[in-house]
Amino acid sequence: REMGEAAVTAARAVGYVGAGTVEFIAEPTPDGDLRFYFMEMNTRLQVEHPVTEAITGLDLVEWQLRVAAGEPLAFTQQDVSCRGHAIEARICAENPEQGFMPSTGSLQIFRMPAAAHFERAEVRLDTGVCEGDAISPHYDPMIAKLIVWGESRRHALARLAAALSQVHIVGLHTNVAFLRRVVASRSFAEADLDTALIEREKAALFDVPAMSVAWAAAAWVAQALHTDRSLETADPWSRCNGWRLHGAAHRRFDFLLQGELHRAVLEIEHRGAMRLLVGERRHTFSASVQSGHQHEVVLDGHGHSLALYRTGAVLTVFGAEAVATLQCANSPGVQTASNAPGSLTAPMPGKLSAYLVQVGQNVHQGQALAVLEAMKMEHTVAAPRAGRVEALLYAAGDQVTEGAELLRLSATC
Repeated sequence: REMGEAAVTAARAVGYVGAGTVEFIAEPTPDGDLRFYFMEMNTRLQVEHPVTEAITGLDLVEWQLRVAAGEPLAFTQQDVSCRGHAIEARICAENPEQGFMPSTGSLQIFRMPAAAHFERAEVRLDTGVCEGDAISPHYDPMIAKLIVWGESRRHALARLAAALSQVHIVGLHTNVAFLRRVVASRSFAEADLDTALIEREKAALFDVPAMSVAWAAAAWVAQALHTDRSLETADPWSRCNGWRLHGAAHRRFDFLLQGELHRAVLEIEHRGAMRLLVGERRHTFSASVQSGHQHEVVLDGHGHSLALYRTGAVLTVFGAEAVATLQCANSPGVQTASNAPGSLTAPMPGKLSAYLVQVGQNVHQGQALAVLEAMKMEHTVAAPRAGRVEALLYAAGDQVTEGAELLRLSATC
């Protein structure tokens, strides 16, 4: 109530008419109360306005336009009632594992759950992009807003978890997997919310197991078999099912997972049973297509539904607990962890604001070398080790891509 009164007082003091958002930050006091401080006012609707719309039934955008046109509000504060619980997730082009660095690229795959668009519903999606669009470094990294409504917070959490599990984006880093872990965390589930939530839940949000090599291999093979079957015709010679008059057929698959080279061998027995050899272990294996990109993959009797998207030489696998990106080992330009360059590269796409060193200068470990700017963020590139600056490869003001080599350091001073 006190925050509301302070916001109204501020608006009246400047004769403000129209939609607006006043932001405060609050902290608990020793006696269990809250102390709040003014932060800023945005003379517009806030990004989270669909949450208010979902629980009040009001269309804030409509009323914003009506008030701007001179119409009076047709209701008072006492007429506004709230029903249920709503949560909004901002889907952003960023890499949480790299300090939430912004990411750019093409939306090669952009699949969303069934939802209403720009209108109140149990699942609502507000976005201005579609599959094939490019995300540039010139704007805010938010791609879409996913809003859910439920009769209770628990109901809304379950609906948000289900909706996020159906968000499949390929072509750039996003925070979707991170959001799924936030929703599942104890602090968020129990509404134990404050600005230290991410640090407090760090283990649950970041220390998560990656997809195992065995399941990654199973996904790679499942996609290959699906592609083969889609090319089959009535001609028996078009079939690639590994049939042999006697004995077993063997098929080798080489792929990269997190820059590491792996090999899998699919063994197809005479009667059709399949075994998958990964490393030193042989697994029973089967796979079938449920619908579209959804596959049911079974490994050693345990089945998982995996969404598989092949884009060129890259396969992106969306599992229940993890997402993995695999690359064909035989595609051109493949770079493994063992042959990756040791030079200093741009951690995100953007504008090179400045170099902080000169060619020939000796630098110590951790010294600031360059500053990058993109998507309302500024990032300082630091020296990973002591050395001498051998070359500056761009000029201040240049636009650089993620992974671009910015400068070179000698191994020793």
